[in-house]
Amino acid sequence: MTDSKKLFLIAVAFLAAYFLPIADPRMARASFEALAMLHEYAREHVLLCLVPAFFIAGAISVFVSRQAVMKYLGAGARKWVAYSVAAVSGTILAVCSCTVLPLFAGIYKRGAGLGPASAFLYSGPAINVLSTVLTARVLGFRLGLARAVGAVAFSILIGLAMALLFRHEEAERQQGFAELPEEAGRPLWKTAWHMAGLVVFLVFANFAAPRSDGGLWTALHSVKWPMAGAALLSVLFTTRRWFSAEERQEWGASTLGYALQVIPLLFGGVLVAGFLLGRPGHDALLPSSWVAAFVGGNSVGANVFASLAGALMYFATLTEVPILQGLLGAGMGEGPALALLLAGPALSLPSMLVIRSVLGTKKTLTFIALVVVMSALAGLSYGAFVR
Repeated sequence: MTDSKKLFLIAVAFLAAYFLPIADPRMARASFEALAMLHEYAREHVLLCLVPAFFIAGAISVFVSRQAVMKYLGAGARKWVAYSVAAVSGTILAVCSCTVLPLFAGIYKRGAGLGPASAFLYSGPAINVLSTVLTARVLGFRLGLARAVGAVAFSILIGLAMALLFRHEEAERQQGFAELPEEAGRPLWKTAWHMAGLVVFLVFANFAAPRSDGGLWTALHSVKWPMAGAALLSVLFTTRRWFSAEERQEWGASTLGYALQVIPLLFGGVLVAGFLLGRPGHDALLPSSWVAAFVGGNSVGANVFASLAGALMYFATLTEVPILQGLLGAGMGEGPALALLLAGPALSLPSMLVIRSVLGTKKTLTFIALVVVMSALAGLSYGAFVR
């Protein structure tokens, strides 16, 4: 960064501090909400959610061969294979828009094509069985079905659009991967077993309690810690027996690298999101009543606003459902509700900052625009259908 840019940033910070209306009660509430959201994020999403995701991303970078990634997710892979793998991964992982980021960065830097990687980036937080079932049970079967169909279709369409729009840059990037020497690897089943242990730990350690007793989800939740513990023991055993000390050290360094890249941007984004929008059910600088007022009916403006608001807000996994329940009770239209459901879990202000550090500004803005526009169009169409 040049001295002139540093001076400009210092001047902006000074002016912001000088004119900050600290006596305004809304400003004090917004500041409290920013810290409260960061506090909740640190307590609920870092140790059991983000940290395992960093280790998975590091393992992808070190243990998964570049040839394997390019075979199934590279630009030369069969499209139906690449996009199916990307969509199915989201169904299995059930992670939020921030937890998916290190995993996305791992496969993208390892040789995954921009299209399949973008499909995975969307599908990771947007498509999972738990959120679909909860949406159908709480908000109605019709809205739950629309969310499931829309999320699966969007993951593929967004991936294909990203691959098409940046096909020339992507061809050069994939050529660079193809020219690298092949890596000597261990048997595929060993790598798959090790990665499966990491994924099982991530899934079960974050398995949310069901809203009512009975059924498969209650049974799975009752064994979440035995399953997570068994998966962790498997990871520790296989790491010790199958990987050399040099590989384990490289894995630790790669994991640390992802953490250093992602965490500062995420924490900064969470503070800004909390300051502007607050936690669910708590007003910050922008009152939640504004959101409810702008998303009534099924106008183009209501769907666009719902899509934009969802893209900026941060939703932990499954929290979007009770939030939508409250907004629908306050007069939100079903079309804008679907638009928010399709845009909200897949994006957030913190995630946008991290995606930019991986893809660059142009690709990030394109990805955001695709999610927002497609979500708004889906909401508008759904609202007209159910009216």
